[in-house]
Amino acid sequence: MPNLWDIAELQPGTDAGPPGETVPAVFWSAVQQRCDLVWLRAKQLGIWRAWTWAQVGDAVREVACGLMAIGLQPGERVSILSNTVVEWVFADIGVMSAGGVSNGIYPTDSASQVHYLCEDSASAVLFVENEEQLDKALEVRAALPRLRHIVVFDMTGLHRFADPQVISFDELRRLGRDLDARQPQAMRQRLDAIDPGALAILVYTSGTTGKPKGAMHSHRGLVYQMRALQQLLATSTDDERMCFLPLCHIAERMGGEFAAICSGAKLNFVEDPNTIAENVQEVSPTFMIAVPRVWEKFYSSVMLAIRESTRLQQLAYAWSIGIGSRVAERVLAGQPVPATLKARFLLARALALDNVCKLLGLSKARLCLTGAAPISPDLIRWYLALGVPMLEVWGMTETAGLSTWMPPHRMRPGSIGVAAPANEVRVDPATGEILVRGPNVFMGYLNQPEKTAETIDADGWLHTGDVGTVDAEGYFRITDRMKDIIITAGGKNVTPSEWENELKFSPYVTDAVVVGDKRAFLTALIMIDQENVEKFAQDHDVPFSNYASLTRAREVQELIQGEIDKVNAKFARVEQIKAFRLLETQLGAEDEELTPTMKLKRKFVEKKYSALIESMYGGRA
Repeated sequence: MPNLWDIAELQPGTDAGPPGETVPAVFWSAVQQRCDLVWLRAKQLGIWRAWTWAQVGDAVREVACGLMAIGLQPGERVSILSNTVVEWVFADIGVMSAGGVSNGIYPTDSASQVHYLCEDSASAVLFVENEEQLDKALEVRAALPRLRHIVVFDMTGLHRFADPQVISFDELRRLGRDLDARQPQAMRQRLDAIDPGALAILVYTSGTTGKPKGAMHSHRGLVYQMRALQQLLATSTDDERMCFLPLCHIAERMGGEFAAICSGAKLNFVEDPNTIAENVQEVSPTFMIAVPRVWEKFYSSVMLAIRESTRLQQLAYAWSIGIGSRVAERVLAGQPVPATLKARFLLARALALDNVCKLLGLSKARLCLTGAAPISPDLIRWYLALGVPMLEVWGMTETAGLSTWMPPHRMRPGSIGVAAPANEVRVDPATGEILVRGPNVFMGYLNQPEKTAETIDADGWLHTGDVGTVDAEGYFRITDRMKDIIITAGGKNVTPSEWENELKFSPYVTDAVVVGDKRAFLTALIMIDQENVEKFAQDHDVPFSNYASLTRAREVQELIQGEIDKVNAKFARVEQIKAFRLLETQLGAEDEELTPTMKLKRKFVEKKYSALIESMYGGRA
């Protein structure tokens, strides 16, 4: 891991990646260039397995030819309903190599959501991960007349299952090998016929304000963004990266899979969504992208470990992080780090900070990115104090990922950085809305021309829905979503995300929703961090029997009130929280309240917990 004072030396790359005008063309060029190098690794049944570029190419060819063998036509849509596994990548690139359009479905989606997404996309083929996901597909297939085939990655528990519409992934690959043997030029002919301006993938929005919308991205736009990221971040075949966010989300699709096609960086797939932390420890990635919820959880795990350590270890950490904070302050201010402070920081690393980085699996990280949701500036400063170079980036599904980034030599926590070279970014002077324009902006929403017209104006500017500011040096700052800004009964405009991000820096809080639109004062619904609060309860002899009883304990209520008081002190009186309630249910990715990237759906939460909210304003719970 480089020293923080050297981060300014990170320079944009000049290598645009392998040649090609479509996503599969770039992939096949990469296979030819990197044939015997390892690209993908996955932990399966406790053992890491590796695939070279040549082996991935063989699998993709078999999938593409298999899809042609079962009748997939150019331009037809194929959906993938699965967790983030290597087969997802085989299927995704295989679909595009056969001239099809690939679409991802979150594995946490219900059967009714699967029906909507397959119907809206007009999917002809559906890949599913396992028996659980197959059940969803079978439940709704009668209402999907255009769905011809269902392909199952993992047939565990299904070996005696027989259905003419359902085949295994292995069988699809076998059909592909047979077709390739008979027609060795079949896939190449499909590849050569793909128009770079044609639709390549669909990425559905999370649907926080209505039905999900299918964002359409062309091959040309995706390849443009892939190359822009490669030149901006300059990763290479020497880099180790993690792959664990949903591949149907633009962050992992572009920032993980597609970016790695360009750079050649190794992608390491976690064994299970619940083993992210331990798998990151095993891999020690050199480059890592994650959402704030992951970075917050890592921080909480360190705070828990420190509370369980000896007094001497706690003192060593406190001194070391203090030295790290002084280094970070000077780096952020653009000031040189004196030799004496550098020496103290190296001692701090040896005493405590290196052990913390090893605990997190970030001991080799030369760059970490956070995006997809707002993050507390104090949390970024904490990682910088450890010596972990963390940059905030911002983008959307509609911009194929990153649109602004934080220059390493001019970092400003709390800002989303400056416009990335791939696009223009500006703030509408009339509304304060952030606008984006560039070749990476999507083609529009599938089947919704009116929504497309509302989102992209006549001059090609994408209206993002984010409200923000830009300073004289071009640094953008998001204040909130336009639809989330609270106007109190007194007429005060409040941006709830700023307060929520500060509270989420607490190791005892996982998430929060500030409420107060057209109300006399602000209140909050809070979700506690189960592990850390349970540890607090055990250390203080607080009795509890389950999660709900934990949230009701007087001591826990007082603990959270103390955390709220700390945050309130940073805000004006009108922006302070006057009352709060703790959610008594531990929410996960499968719950309706959360998006697949673990963001609380504000409007949904306010509606579902309306009685609880009213209890803070004098109503009855």
